[in-house]
Amino acid sequence: MNRILTADTVITMDPDLPRAEAVAVADGKIVAVGSLDLCTQALPDAEVVDTGAAALLPGFVESHSHPVLSGATMMPPAYWVAPWFAPKWDDVVAVFERALAETPEGTPLAFFGFDGLLQERPEPDAAVLDAIFGDRMVALVGNSGHTAYVTSAVLTHLGWDVNPPADPPNASFDRHPDGTLTGRALEVGAMMAFVEPVLEGVQKSGHPLQGPVEFYALMAAAGITSSSEHTYKAELRAPYEAIAKIPGCPLRIRLYHMSTESDANDPFDSDVPEDMLRKVGIKLWADGSPWVGNIAMSAPYLDTHVTEAAGITPGATGESAMNYTRQQLDELLDRYVAAGWQMAFHVNGDVGVDIVLDAFSRALTVHGLLGTDHRWRVEHIGGARADQFPRMASLGVVPSMGPFQFYRWGDLLDGGMFEPAIGSQWTRTRDAFNAGLKVCYHNDGSVTPPTPLLNMQATITRRTPSGALHGPEQAVTVHEALQAETINAAYALRSEHEVGSIEVGKLADFVLLGADPYAVAPDTIGSIEVKGTWLGGEPIDLDAFLAMSRQVDDSALRELHKLGVPVCCASHPAGAGA
Repeated sequence: MNRILTADTVITMDPDLPRAEAVAVADGKIVAVGSLDLCTQALPDAEVVDTGAAALLPGFVESHSHPVLSGATMMPPAYWVAPWFAPKWDDVVAVFERALAETPEGTPLAFFGFDGLLQERPEPDAAVLDAIFGDRMVALVGNSGHTAYVTSAVLTHLGWDVNPPADPPNASFDRHPDGTLTGRALEVGAMMAFVEPVLEGVQKSGHPLQGPVEFYALMAAAGITSSSEHTYKAELRAPYEAIAKIPGCPLRIRLYHMSTESDANDPFDSDVPEDMLRKVGIKLWADGSPWVGNIAMSAPYLDTHVTEAAGITPGATGESAMNYTRQQLDELLDRYVAAGWQMAFHVNGDVGVDIVLDAFSRALTVHGLLGTDHRWRVEHIGGARADQFPRMASLGVVPSMGPFQFYRWGDLLDGGMFEPAIGSQWTRTRDAFNAGLKVCYHNDGSVTPPTPLLNMQATITRRTPSGALHGPEQAVTVHEALQAETINAAYALRSEHEVGSIEVGKLADFVLLGADPYAVAPDTIGSIEVKGTWLGGEPIDLDAFLAMSRQVDDSALRELHKLGVPVCCASHPAGAGA
């Protein structure tokens, strides 16, 4: 349908026309931007729609996420107990009790998001969980993606109460002195051995797409219209294609294939239109997660009650926290460069960043790609040093940064986990912009819920939820923060020719806001109302999308419980090098 959309203001993110009065849309694309008269001339017979929004912007772009896996493991019928919903352990227990009350006796239960740092609770074991759940099969997964905890009933179901298995590669089961299992698992191989039978029982209680489509809806409700899957594997093709084909699907997805998969170099062919679903890159892991102490960092973790509560060993981790040797990194890059894939490296610590940039420099030189439009990426980079950003710029590297690290953990990072000179500077957005980089932001769902406006607020104000100010010299402008959630993020996904700004020829993807981000107090940007999104020139009806999803044939989707949990922050994904 041809339409002309109006709002109090149209914020285009196009430097040649920053503001407009109206946008004309035909066949899902933008055909005119400017005054209402101009748009009417372009589409004289089009319906004029007053959106009622204070500001109409290009839809937000989440540069790094895991929508299907996040939904399958975090959304109903599973329970999300991350600190943003259950701040302390008593709140987690309250969710446990609610789950027991509202599910039939004997139904397996899965909970995701435990964080010992923020919820101030040592890791539970089977004995702790048994006291709450009795003989029910229950799994609790850590928010970092590193740990899982189960009841004794799960161990009995697996036959491991009397015959415990050997540790999987790059993973381990915690054990009592006599070798029996405590109910704690570390890293993906051990975690999934514990969690899979529980998820299988949980997902039998609903349509297998229920959780994933609800996570799509959660992202859309936050104003996001394009995102990524940064741990793609072939088994995820069916759910992603199925969701993309649901009428009113609210998200476009770009796929990054896990380097640990044998078919990671294969092309991606699908009958889903490329603007809705396509593969663009390869996902690799350099180090681990700040919250469990295994990032490759030159600055030492402090010996404080904060690190003690989280079980983090004080001291500098350095190169010992790397998942791969430099030689292995070189071999991995050589394997995938020839196919033209975009590389995306998970890396948090400054030592890790140095090593990844060294590997990038060597591979780009050897393969003749220096100075080309390769857009190789570094993900998260919370502990990066100031001097590393100009080097990224010289190599043509794109930083996808996670403001959630500073916003959610900033009070602990600054003086609790690291010296203030390091912790206060976590997520150096000002340094990144100053280096001339196309900085983009992400929430890394399911590590934190999708909150693009809150990401903006955090990097503009450098204040955490407590109101504490950390590293004000790293603050950015409103415009820079908006770029990071729109056009820069689209660039990172190799999609800026389609989305990220309101320009003629691009896809008509919009977010409607209840206030102009430039016109409100910076510390209120995160609470601006998202009034809705449009995709391809059509308004998104999330209730209709959710209803239609329940009509999808689920015969090819019943194995979602075997796909694992999001492993973006895992230090040793299955099959990774030592």
